[in-house]
Amino acid sequence: MASLFLACSHKDNTFTADYNIVPIVQNIKNNTQQPFLLNKETKISYPSGNKQLETIAGFLSEYIKQTIGHKLEITSDTNSKNTIRLSTNYTNNNTEAYIIKVNDSQIEINGASEAGVFYGIQTLRKALPNQAEKEVQFPGVEISDQPAYKHRGVHLDVSRHFYPVSFIKKYIDVMAMFNMNVFHWHLTDDQGWRIEIKKYPELTKIGSERKQTIIGRHTGEFDNTPHGGFYTQEEIKDVIKYASDRYITIIPEIDIPGHTLAVLASYPNLGCTGGPYEVGCEWGIYEDVLCAGNEDTFTFLEDVMNEVADLFPSRYIHIGGDECLKNRWLSCPKCQKRIKQLGLKGSGGHSVGEELQSYFISRVEKMINAKGKSIIGWDEILEGGIAPNATIMSWRGTEGGVYAANAGHDVIMTPEQSVYLDYYQSPDVDNEPYTFGWLTELKKTYSFDPMPKNLPKEKQGHILGAQVNVWTEYMPSTENVEYMLLPRMCALSETLWSNPKEKDYNNFVTRLYRISKKLDKAGYQNCKQAYEVQDSIDVDTRSSEIKLYLSTFDNSPIYYTMSGKEPTKDSELYNREKPITIKNSTILKAVTYRNNEKSNVYTKEFITNKATAKSIILKNAPDIKYTFKGASTLVDGQEGAASSYRTGSWLGFLGYDMEALIDLKEETSFSSVSTNIFINTRGNLFPPKSFKLYTSSDNKIFTQYYRQDFAKVDHHIAPEIITKSTDIKETKARYVKVVLESEGTLPLWHEKKGEKAFLMIDEIQIR
Repeated sequence: MASLFLACSHKDNTFTADYNIVPIVQNIKNNTQQPFLLNKETKISYPSGNKQLETIAGFLSEYIKQTIGHKLEITSDTNSKNTIRLSTNYTNNNTEAYIIKVNDSQIEINGASEAGVFYGIQTLRKALPNQAEKEVQFPGVEISDQPAYKHRGVHLDVSRHFYPVSFIKKYIDVMAMFNMNVFHWHLTDDQGWRIEIKKYPELTKIGSERKQTIIGRHTGEFDNTPHGGFYTQEEIKDVIKYASDRYITIIPEIDIPGHTLAVLASYPNLGCTGGPYEVGCEWGIYEDVLCAGNEDTFTFLEDVMNEVADLFPSRYIHIGGDECLKNRWLSCPKCQKRIKQLGLKGSGGHSVGEELQSYFISRVEKMINAKGKSIIGWDEILEGGIAPNATIMSWRGTEGGVYAANAGHDVIMTPEQSVYLDYYQSPDVDNEPYTFGWLTELKKTYSFDPMPKNLPKEKQGHILGAQVNVWTEYMPSTENVEYMLLPRMCALSETLWSNPKEKDYNNFVTRLYRISKKLDKAGYQNCKQAYEVQDSIDVDTRSSEIKLYLSTFDNSPIYYTMSGKEPTKDSELYNREKPITIKNSTILKAVTYRNNEKSNVYTKEFITNKATAKSIILKNAPDIKYTFKGASTLVDGQEGAASSYRTGSWLGFLGYDMEALIDLKEETSFSSVSTNIFINTRGNLFPPKSFKLYTSSDNKIFTQYYRQDFAKVDHHIAPEIITKSTDIKETKARYVKVVLESEGTLPLWHEKKGEKAFLMIDEIQIR
């Protein structure tokens, strides 16, 4: 990690640049030179005739204007003093590398190419104070910097929600600010086709608009509002030029053979059943896909790929390949004929359907290769045998990427657990924008390493880099997109550019906090949760105590209340040497202050009862995806989030009963036992079939004290939380066994009948 120059803030109207930026620069050292004073007389110079550097000089002049209020003169006179001098004389094998030298007469930004100079001016831009009066002092330094990975990607899904060209450019701008260089533009899916294809006008006439959109998740309710839009080829050319000027390559994605309902609605003859079809109004995966046995399908795809290849200068076209259900193929006469012609029988652990998909992808790859392009696909294209020259995007973890790299294929790492940004970024999910479900905090994204530890050194060159993915099912506005993108994209940018060997999260957040002010000023929504009060909760079942630890990234003071009142500087000061012990039900609120600016209020409600923080043993383990902190989650004094059961406050049992044994430590009287259950039948979450309660004084002999059976569920229930509570007289026991009987498997009326059902459980309360 670089040795950072610690710059001071403004004093006596002298504002000083701060090189503590994101991503952190690779190497920086102070020199003995006097500082450079940037003012309205400063000029930006570039070599005469270099149009790219002239454009870059214009960008820098605009960045500086946003800080000091003056647009600097641009000149091809490279001998002037008081100049920021741009050049491309730096010799480095990495064309994106650059050096910066600062002395009292000039700032030199020298790149190994124009791209290197562009990244150099981003460093200068981020070093500028957020606001200055007339002049800025740049301390004398020498910086050398270059990226660790060549693919530094940011994805955007415009199929689920359409965004105007003006926003796409704003999105590209913030990518450039953080040295990201690939924009993965997801242009087609079940819910909308967004790119004009001149040979197939129905794609945008019909396929670009859905009649309505589902409300929430698995509700069965719709907004009854049409949603649509598409980009003309002229608009796309404009965006490509805009991105290219900022050294960003656009990779288009045309998702096939699944996720194609918008295609089928436009051209029903390309499906296995012939329709009728309509553009998807719900999220998820549809059975209807492109027919693999129909030659018209491949004629259509060749025509589409020809137009896409001619439009986008990128080496790559992304062809999706993910989540393609095989049901239609296995019952389609044309597909069955194709399977017979190809002699597909299923081998090597691959099904016939997977082998047919491999044929489909390989055939499309040949079309694209014939245009001088290569394909990228999601890691499902590994199934049935990988296409010969494909690059893999590994999203279902990193295992597919390791397999592909070992087989000699290039890989881009994008595992959903770390870099899918349609997941919540704050544990306070009920006060966050509604989204897909899981929790990926900034720290988790920052900790991600795209280089697998088990990949042989000679194969590591196949890991081209990584990217963040922004799927927009639950992002109807551009503000939603910005908020979910930032600042987690910044975390990955540091990994891909600087590749710090020893990551220091608090140091990163310290630098990011200052940069966040630039994002605010530029009009970007960005999540501030990392700069607020953080918590760590320890459920100590040995001492039957809940211990709450509070912290801030910079050790700024924390003030809190336990009465539910709003905290101020007059509230109790948190002592970092010892935790807060929660003994009774309380609403704890806390804030921190920086430069007299109050943070958002941290709020945590605890509801204690006789089971809180008591020893608890589960007979059946929760499903690995829904284990989180394990059994203590059910006695941690916190009720589960209402917005999502996927963020750590619920435990999910797949096909098994929930059986919990709680040790109350001594004979204890109680008259009620209750728990909350998250129901979402379309998501396979069912209520229990029965609720049973057993008591014991010695943990050997148990008596069934209560049982209630519930009516069978014979229809879908929209997502809701229900409470199951005993109706008993007061009794006394030391050991309490709570059993909720699982549905086991999904009933015959369910679309996924025969699959295992989830039982999703929250806090067990004994009163």
